[in-house]
Amino acid sequence: MEDAYARSVSDVLEFFAVDATKGLKDSQVAEHGRLYGKNGTPFWRLVLKQFDDLLVKILIAAAIVSFFLALANGETGLTAFLEPSVILMILAANAAVGVITETNAEKALEELRAYQADVATVMRNGCFSILPAADLVPGDIVEVSVGCKVPADMRMIEMLSDQLRVDQAILTGESSSVGKELETTNVTNAVYQDKTNILFSGTVVVAGRARAVVVGVGSNTAMGSIRDSMLKTEDEATPLKKKLDEFGTFLAKVIAGICVLVWIVNIGHFRDPAHGGFLQGAIHYFKIAVALAVAAIPEGLPAVVTTCLALGTKRMARLNAIVRSLPSVETLGCTTVICSDKTGTLTTNMMSVSKICVLHSINHGPVAAEYSVTGTTYAPEGVLFDNTGTQLEIPAQFHCLLHIAMCSALCNESVVQYNPEKKSYEKIGESTEVALRVLAEKIGLPGFDTMPSALDMLTKHERASYCNHYWEDQFKKVSLLEFSRDRKMMSVLCNRKHIEIMFSKGAPESILSRCTSILCNDNGSTVPLTSNIRAEIESKFHSFAGKETLRCLALALKRMPPGQQALSFDDEKDLTFIGLVGMLDPPREEVRNAILSCMTAGIRVIVVTGDNKTTAESLCRRIGAFDHLDDFTGLSYTASEFEKLPASLKTMALQRMILFTRVEPSHKRMLVEALQHQNEVVAMTGDGVNDAPALKKADIGIAMGSGTAVAKSASDMVLADDNFATIVAAVAEGRAIYNNTKQFIRYMISSNIGEVVCIFVAALLGIPDTLVPVQLLWVNLVTDGLPATAIGFNKQDSDVMKAKPRKVNEAVVTGWLFFRYLVIGVYVGLATVAGFVWWFLYSDNGPKLSYTELMNFDSCSTRETNYPCTVFSDRHPSTVSMTVLVVVEMFNALNNLSENQSLLVIPPWSNLWLLGSIVLTMLLHILILYVEPLSILFSVSPLSWTEWTVVLYLSFPVIIIDEILKFVSRNYNGIRFNFRFRRMDLLPKREVRDK
Repeated sequence: MEDAYARSVSDVLEFFAVDATKGLKDSQVAEHGRLYGKNGTPFWRLVLKQFDDLLVKILIAAAIVSFFLALANGETGLTAFLEPSVILMILAANAAVGVITETNAEKALEELRAYQADVATVMRNGCFSILPAADLVPGDIVEVSVGCKVPADMRMIEMLSDQLRVDQAILTGESSSVGKELETTNVTNAVYQDKTNILFSGTVVVAGRARAVVVGVGSNTAMGSIRDSMLKTEDEATPLKKKLDEFGTFLAKVIAGICVLVWIVNIGHFRDPAHGGFLQGAIHYFKIAVALAVAAIPEGLPAVVTTCLALGTKRMARLNAIVRSLPSVETLGCTTVICSDKTGTLTTNMMSVSKICVLHSINHGPVAAEYSVTGTTYAPEGVLFDNTGTQLEIPAQFHCLLHIAMCSALCNESVVQYNPEKKSYEKIGESTEVALRVLAEKIGLPGFDTMPSALDMLTKHERASYCNHYWEDQFKKVSLLEFSRDRKMMSVLCNRKHIEIMFSKGAPESILSRCTSILCNDNGSTVPLTSNIRAEIESKFHSFAGKETLRCLALALKRMPPGQQALSFDDEKDLTFIGLVGMLDPPREEVRNAILSCMTAGIRVIVVTGDNKTTAESLCRRIGAFDHLDDFTGLSYTASEFEKLPASLKTMALQRMILFTRVEPSHKRMLVEALQHQNEVVAMTGDGVNDAPALKKADIGIAMGSGTAVAKSASDMVLADDNFATIVAAVAEGRAIYNNTKQFIRYMISSNIGEVVCIFVAALLGIPDTLVPVQLLWVNLVTDGLPATAIGFNKQDSDVMKAKPRKVNEAVVTGWLFFRYLVIGVYVGLATVAGFVWWFLYSDNGPKLSYTELMNFDSCSTRETNYPCTVFSDRHPSTVSMTVLVVVEMFNALNNLSENQSLLVIPPWSNLWLLGSIVLTMLLHILILYVEPLSILFSVSPLSWTEWTVVLYLSFPVIIIDEILKFVSRNYNGIRFNFRFRRMDLLPKREVRDK
C-alpha cells in the first residue's frame, strides 16, 4: 500500500480488513502472506569476469596458437609448454588479485540485514504475542515503544503516550529525531520526511509508545527499496579502464593488420627449401606473425596497473583513506564533483550546545549575557566564553549557569556513556537531551576551586556523566510531565531537603509565555519578567534561531508547595525563566579548508542532506561553500523544487548547484546519474544506510569510517578518520597515481613499438628471425614489468592540486606524445635489428657475411658457401638483439622519470626504486645468459665484452633522442607540433559514457 500516508486510519484498516482491537486472524495471515509476501554473485562468475578483457583474450588466443604450432613442429615437453604457460601464469595471478578485491564488494546486501528488527510485538486473534519480524504480513497490528527497532513500514493508528519520536537518520540523514502523528499527510510528491504518520522499517523509536498497522514488508519497505536499488546498480568502468579497453580494441585491429601484412609479404618465401615445403613455410611465417602479436601486446600491463594501484592504496591508507576497490584510486584523480552527505560527514552528527543566553543584571537596564560553548561531540570536553571572549574558569559560580546545569541534568531522560571499544562517548535517547547532559558536564559543579582539574582526574567512564549523577543524587525525582506537541515542553518535580522544585524545558515561545519572573546571573536574585526584558530575550531567541539557525530550548524553574507529590498541566505557569540555549549539529573543524582546497583544484562540492533548507544553508555558510554570496538563488534547491524544474532548467541547475535538501535515497541516486549524464566524474560521500545506493552508483563512493556497515560495503573507499579533508589528500594522491600510470603505459607502449618494428623490419628485409617468441615474452614480462612498476614511485608534483581535473575523454597518449614514442619505438626496433645484423657482418666471433648473403639465408642449403648453413641457427645474434632490446629499454625507463623534464633536472636517483629495478632486471638478464639450463630454455648464449660494448653503443642514443624531443615539447615548436598532432590521438574517439 504505497499511499497509506495519504489515507485515514479507518481507510487503511478497512483496506486490510483488520480490526485494530483484535488484529488479523490466522486465515487472514495466510491469505495476506500469499497476496503481499513476507517480510550474491557465484564465485565462478567472479573468476570469469577477470578475463573479460580484450587484451587478455588476445593473449589467451596467442598462448593456444603458440602451443599448437609447437606441437605441429614436433616440439614436446617444456619447450612446447613454456611460452603459453608463462602467459597463463601471469594472467592467473592478475585474476586472483581481482577476485580477492571483488568478493568483499557483495557484502553490502548481507549487511543490510543488520538494520532489520528480529522480533515484533504483534496482535493476532485478539491477543498480543512476540513473533519473528520475518513473519509479519501487511495488515498486522504491531505495538512499538522506546528502544524498539521498527520491524516493517507501518501506518500509525493509535498513540499510547503523549508523543512518539523516531530516529530515522539511517534513512533520511536528519540529525534529530522526528515526531510522529496520526493525521493524514496531504503533500504532493511526499518524501520520507513528509510522511509523519509512517514508521519506517529499520528506524528506532526514541520516545513514546504507539500502535501501527503494517503496510509494507520485504522489498516494499523503504529499506527494501534501498536493497533493490543496490541490486540494480551496475558498476561503472573507471576512466582509465575505459581508456585501456579502447587501447585494447585499437591494438587488436593494428596487430591483426600487421600480422596479416607480414604473412602476405612473405608468401613468396613459403616454398623456400629451408622450410621443407609450402605448408611448412606457411606455418613458419604464421609463427612469426604470432611472435609479432606477442611483441605488440603489453602482457605485463594488467599486472603493472594492478601493482601500481595497490602501491597507491598503501600510501592512501597512511592518509586514513582505506581503498576497497583498486580502480577507484585512479578515478579520484579526475573527480569533478563531490556530492557530500551533510550529517556525519560535514558535521559531527552530534547535537551540541553552542550558545547560551541569560539575564545578567537589571541594575543598568535589562542586559542579556551571551556565552559561547566549545566542543562538538558527546565528550564532556569544552569550555565557556563570555561575550568579550574571556574563558570562564568556574562556570558553575554564575547563578544562571548553575541552574541551567541543574535543569539540564534533571529534566532529562537521556543517557551518555563511554564505549571503551570504540573509544568514544555514545548517546541513548534524544540528541537534544544528550546535548543538555553534555552541557551540564561542561558547566561543572559549584563550591570547589579545583573543580576543572578534579574532574580531569576521573576515568572516562566516570567522567561521562559525573556532574549529572551529582545533581541526580542531590535531587530526588518525584513526578514527570512528558513532552507533548500541544504544550511543547516537559517538566519534572524534584525534592531536595524537603524543598520541592519543578524544572521545565521546552520551546522558547511556550516557556516564555508561562514565565512571570526571571533569574539574574550576577547575584541570583529573581526579578519580574517585564516587557522590556521579555523583548530582549525574544530578540536573542530570534537571532539564535534565524541568523544562526540554532535549535533553541528555554529552561525554567518554579518553587512548589512543600510535600507536593504530583504534577499537573496547571502547575506549568508562573515560572521563573533561567536561560536560553542554542544547539546545532556542528561542522567539523577541518571541513572549511578542505572545501577551499577542492575549489582550488577545480572540484565542485554539492552538499546533499535530508535536513531542511534553512539549516543546511546556514551550515554551507559556516564551511565556506557560500562564501561571498548573499543570494542563494540557483545554488540551493530542495528535492521537490528541483523535480518541478523543466528539463532545460534542470541541466543549468546541475551545473551551478551547491546545496540539495530534503532528499531521500532515490533523489541521491538520481543526482549522481544526472551529473554523470553531463560527463561529470562523481564522488559521493556518506555514512548511512540511505546513502548506499548512491555510493554504489557513483564513480567513486566514499564512506565514513564511523558509518554503517552497509555504506562501507557499497563504497569504493572508506575514510578511517571521518575527515572530509582526507578526501582532498586522497584526490591529490589519485592524481599523482594517474600521472605515474600514464608514464609507465607510455614506457610500455614505446617498448612494444620497438619490438614490433624489430620483427616487422626483419621480415621485410628477409633476414632470419631476430627474436624467438619466448625471448619476446621474457622481455615483456620481466624487463618491461619491473621498471614499469617502479615508475609508479615517481614523486608527486608540487602543483598537482592546482590543476583542473583532467577530462574523462582525455587520451592516455595524445598525438604529439604518440609521435614522440613512435620515434623512440622505431629507434628501439632499428637498434635491435642493427645488433643482429652487426654480429653477422662485423663481429669477430661471427661469420662476417655480406649483406646479400644474410638476406639469402633461406637458400643456403641449395648453393655452395664458404660457411656452414648452421650459422643461421647460432644463438649469438639473437642474444645480441635481445640484450640490445633489454638495455635500450632500461635507458628508456630513465626517460620516463618525467614527461617533459630533462634528466639533468630530475636525475635518475630521484626514484631509487627505478634504479633498483633496473639493476635487478639486468641481473636477471645476465642470469639467463650465463646459467646454462636457463640459456638453453631462452635460446641465448653468453656475450663477450666486445659484444657488450656494441650493445651499449646501440642503446645509449635513446637518451639523447628523448632529451631532444623533451626540449621540443618544452618550447614553442613543441607546442605548435602538439597542436598539429592533437587530433591524432592514440586511442580512438568515442562517447564518454554509453548509457
